[in-house]
Amino acid sequence: MSMPDPVAVFRIEAAELLEQIETGLLDLTHRLNDKDQIDAVFRGLHTLKGSGAMFGFDALAAFTHHCETAFDRVRKGEKPATSELVAAVLAAQDHMRALIENPTDDHGEIGERLLAQLRLAVEGDAPAPVAASAAPVETAAVADDLHTFRIRFSLPLNSMVNGTNPLGLLDELRDLGECHVVADTSAIPSLDVLVPTELYVSWDVTLTTDQPRSAIDDVFIFVLDDMTLNVETIAAEAPVVKAVAAPAVVAVPEPVVQPVPAPVAAAAPRPQPVPEPAGEKQQAKAAENVRVPAERLDELMDRVGELVIAQSRLRQLASTSMDIQLRSVSEEIERLSGELRDTMMVLRMVPVGSLFGRFRRLVHDLARETGKIIELETEGETTEVDKTVIERLADPLVHLVRNSIDHGLETPEERRAAGKEEAGKVLLSARQAGGEVIITIKDDGRGINRERVRAKAESSGLMQPGQQISDQDLLQMIFQPGFSTAAQVTNLSGRGVGMDVVKKTVEALRGAIDITSKPGQGSEVALRIPLTLAIIDGLLVRVGEGRYVIPLSAVEECLELSLEEDLRSRGRSFISLRDSLVPFLRLRDLFRTGTKPDTHQKVVVISTGTERVGMVVDQIIGDHQTVIKSMSKLHHDVATFSGATILGDGSVALILDVAHLVAAGQQQEAHLRAAG
Repeated sequence: MSMPDPVAVFRIEAAELLEQIETGLLDLTHRLNDKDQIDAVFRGLHTLKGSGAMFGFDALAAFTHHCETAFDRVRKGEKPATSELVAAVLAAQDHMRALIENPTDDHGEIGERLLAQLRLAVEGDAPAPVAASAAPVETAAVADDLHTFRIRFSLPLNSMVNGTNPLGLLDELRDLGECHVVADTSAIPSLDVLVPTELYVSWDVTLTTDQPRSAIDDVFIFVLDDMTLNVETIAAEAPVVKAVAAPAVVAVPEPVVQPVPAPVAAAAPRPQPVPEPAGEKQQAKAAENVRVPAERLDELMDRVGELVIAQSRLRQLASTSMDIQLRSVSEEIERLSGELRDTMMVLRMVPVGSLFGRFRRLVHDLARETGKIIELETEGETTEVDKTVIERLADPLVHLVRNSIDHGLETPEERRAAGKEEAGKVLLSARQAGGEVIITIKDDGRGINRERVRAKAESSGLMQPGQQISDQDLLQMIFQPGFSTAAQVTNLSGRGVGMDVVKKTVEALRGAIDITSKPGQGSEVALRIPLTLAIIDGLLVRVGEGRYVIPLSAVEECLELSLEEDLRSRGRSFISLRDSLVPFLRLRDLFRTGTKPDTHQKVVVISTGTERVGMVVDQIIGDHQTVIKSMSKLHHDVATFSGATILGDGSVALILDVAHLVAAGQQQEAHLRAAG
């Protein structure tokens, strides 16, 4: 078995660290005095710097060190946290990503510019030029106290196995001041029971430093939970004059006499640890989360899909057999494959909050760019969606959020004039409804100007002047390619190349878009997306000689349509269902099967979100676990079908795309009326 590439593992962990840092920074923008967030950002930067240096990303470590130093000064109360500092570190974070992805590229000019921005944010003023006779700021003499600490620490037995390097901790202590280190080897067992990978050594360190006690805690900040640490203050020296950061300064402080460390024997004896329980505890901790590459999940999903198909074939064979044992085995395999399928589906599900979290940074940057005051709110972050859906929805949501901020939200002055609060609100929400997830982007801005939409649609030839269309169809015009009502092109929008991408992506996911807008109150765009793209519950039907699958999540009910009722409804294509008229499509005519209808046809009533439509089929065969197979490139323009599946007898059934099918049926009805 091949070992994972350490650099690849570091890049994954670094991406998670950068996300945590970004989250902390964005939280800090609302609470600049939140000490917990300041500490969290500092710890993230500290870890990123140390890990980068460990894996050879020296440029990353050197650059991150400056950001870490800035937050260290804030953490110690030397400098206040400001929105300028947060913005500077957010910009620096993007540079860190570039240093991780392309460490060999020349990033010098960008790095210098960002560091200058960082220095300006920390100092609050541009650095003044240094006169030849003036002493540099860095070499100014500072009076400070020297403290002497005695530090005794021991790490868990499996520390080195888990990647903790005690020598690195000692090096960080040496960076704080003059150190005297003594290793305590009294806990090393006899050779016959010694485990080479376990750590039995503890250390007794005498440190003389001008740093406070908290600086020592920072050295061990990431291993404090599992280690034993004892820090005692031995003595405090009189203040001496010391250079802050000038190795070339001439003045040297008076030599400090260090106290002689206590003999090793005088140190508190370290009890002999028992290897087994500690190892079991750490293994249990490590087993809580396992990092698995996404492609392996996709491959496993494919295997589960093939198993479901094989199980379907076995069930069909067993149903025609008189062998009781074969039927029993078939039922057992069906149960196990169903449980495996459900488990696999859960593994692919990720909370939609991982998608929503990306937009906090986007809204923060757009607020600074547009001068608008924007509040982002999220709801339903725990709603789970297939990971593939999450990946494909990222870009469409970016377009929708940017469009909402640019076209929807007004400036603070305009909002005050309209009697609104200065801060505009953008709400991202998610909820599950049946087999769909509904993701909503809502703002409280000016709403969509229908007159401008109509004027643009008429000038573009999308509709005839004065043509009567429904309000929903008019609003859907904004998703047409090249459609934009912006008066001028900006960095945010105006070219008309964003919203059509949203529509194409959502339809490729077998989803649909609903849009509502109230003038002066805001707009709401709802994306209805299937929970998963791999295996769905379907209703297997027959039309003529062909078999088709209708997604069960769209099916509301089924009813019978006799031949007499079919003849009576010719020309109007409506059925009466509980005192309401429901239009229906004859799939036999739509697919041009050339066959005669069955005596007892069935109507499958489906919901498209905004309306109910019936589909006339010859026979309802039953429910079917549908493993979705993509259509070939030769059929990419066949919008009526979203994919295909393999049935138990090895034949292929096409999966109906309900939204496109309804649209195609409406077009056909319009042509028939025009011809009549």
